[in-house]
Amino acid sequence: MSWPWPGWCCLKSSANKELSISLAAGNESAKPASDAQALNDAALLARFAFSDNALLKDSGPSQLTASGNATVQKAGLIAESAVLNNTPLTVTLPSAPALANGATWSVWLKPANVPQTGEVFKSGNVSLKLEGSSLALQAGAATAKGGELKSGQWQHVALVFQGGQGIVYLNGQVAGQVAAADAQAAASVTLGQNLNIEVDEFQLASTARSAAWLALVAQSQGADANMVKVTAADGEEEAEGGEANYMGILIDSLTVDAKVVIAILAVMFAISVWVMVSKARLVTRTDKDNSLFLKRFQQSNAGDLLTLDKTGSYTHSSLFGLYKAGLREIKKREVDGKVALGGASIDAIKAAVDADLVRETQRMNSMMVLLTIAISGGPFLGLLGTVVGVMITFAAIAAAGDVNVNAIAPGIAAALLATVAGLGVAIPALFGYNYLASRVKNITIAMQIFVDEFITRTAELYGKE
Repeated sequence: MSWPWPGWCCLKSSANKELSISLAAGNESAKPASDAQALNDAALLARFAFSDNALLKDSGPSQLTASGNATVQKAGLIAESAVLNNTPLTVTLPSAPALANGATWSVWLKPANVPQTGEVFKSGNVSLKLEGSSLALQAGAATAKGGELKSGQWQHVALVFQGGQGIVYLNGQVAGQVAAADAQAAASVTLGQNLNIEVDEFQLASTARSAAWLALVAQSQGADANMVKVTAADGEEEAEGGEANYMGILIDSLTVDAKVVIAILAVMFAISVWVMVSKARLVTRTDKDNSLFLKRFQQSNAGDLLTLDKTGSYTHSSLFGLYKAGLREIKKREVDGKVALGGASIDAIKAAVDADLVRETQRMNSMMVLLTIAISGGPFLGLLGTVVGVMITFAAIAAAGDVNVNAIAPGIAAALLATVAGLGVAIPALFGYNYLASRVKNITIAMQIFVDEFITRTAELYGKE
């Protein structure tokens, strides 16, 4: 059995005969907890995984070394892979495979482009050629077609010899078959003659692998493999119902710029919440005390107008603050305990009260600008994080040279998280701002009406004829 993950894997069986697997994925420094050779079946002759630290080393039982020139590709199908730029790899076995007894040659490959002309496998008078985009098997004097290859995609190709037949499998399915009774193999097997391709998991076996075995390999090792479910160390699944932890995937895939943008948006959100809460408390207390004072003001008689400040406490009332401002100006014009106001004095008192009204309005509207900044700036900051994140994702894919949905999707989804964060800041701030602005506007109107009422009553009671 071959394992399609980087890192190490360990098999163990408990007393109740259940089999468990311990996996350290993506950790190059992890040390194997099991014997890799114990995972190889008896029929395996050679297996080349093309790992970075042992690119041309055989991890099978024969411990062979392939000859040829290949470069490592970090983002391969299964961890690293090898790139063959028109330069073949040759594997020399201790003896020529006995094709009459059954044999299997298999490899994952990704053509850089098609059409191409060259040989996928070559040994003795047996060769599997690529002619344009079509595979063609030649075994002795017989030939047959073997399916079509696609450019830039990983595809599993296997050549099986069984019962005098040579069978080509493409992605686990039979793609071609020919009589191979006179086919003979040499001790050396060549991979990728005159082909510009990327290869991974090259295996040679001294048995005819079954169709089910090859289908399982194609399904379990491919880019879209979904046969393995990973659970947490304590046995709990990654998410309820066995689904993936999507938010964890998004957070792990965030680029540095997206993290910076989201951090700024988090600060903006905290400030917005603080402003909305503090302003909501302010307008609520102001409305409550305003109602109490206005009722007392409207019920007062002529003699009480100048003594309302001594008949109750209206700490948070903006109307009471305007009343005290007017009362202060009236007291300044009091002579021998009597108040007699001319037109100029009344105008001066109104101007002083109006000035306090403006200051009170400014106090009520203070820090509201922070909500408008969150409303207008939050989505733009989020969009900036998304655009830069998408650019970085595509640049990384271009550098790695591997284009598939598994490489693109996490980066794009994580980049969009910045836009979601921006909207998450702007939407609550928008609702809060409109609500608070309406409440502040009502309080401001109430103050303007009160000023008119207060000045009018003052002129009636203390104005000179």
